[in-house]
Amino acid sequence: MRRRSKPYNDYLNSVNDVMISPSIQKLENYDQHMGTSRLSHSISVSYKSYRLARLLGWDAKAVARAGLMHDMFYYNFREAGFTAREHCRIHPQIALNNARRNFAVSNLESDIIRAHMWLATNTRPRYKEAYLVTMVDKYCAVEEFFKGLFVKLHK
Repeated sequence: MRRRSKPYNDYLNSVNDVMISPSIQKLENYDQHMGTSRLSHSISVSYKSYRLARLLGWDAKAVARAGLMHDMFYYNFREAGFTAREHCRIHPQIALNNARRNFAVSNLESDIIRAHMWLATNTRPRYKEAYLVTMVDKYCAVEEFFKGLFVKLHK
């Protein structure tokens, strides 16, 4: 059996209470980008952000936790009647409200969740960790889109 690395174990210790909660696990039921579930997307953003924050000596635990909660909304924006622009603008606040209802969320984690759509919105991050998650979120979205497109084209 393969032994887990220390950074991976530290990551799991940082997010365990959030990861196992029904409110996060429910994200598995929603599509995010081209066939990726919202839960898979959130885990990817969380873990990649955690690894970078740890490398930089930043608050990796807050980054990991907020990365899991950054898209904590329970609707498909097309089915809910939102335009893509409306969804970009409102879902960070919806995710933050849901996160606060389910977890103790620090000011740093709040800023990460609230500002993660910066560049698509005018909500600018206040902390360096929020910039990091914002950029990793965009990277993951593009990666997931093209992986999904590749799979779709090769069926």
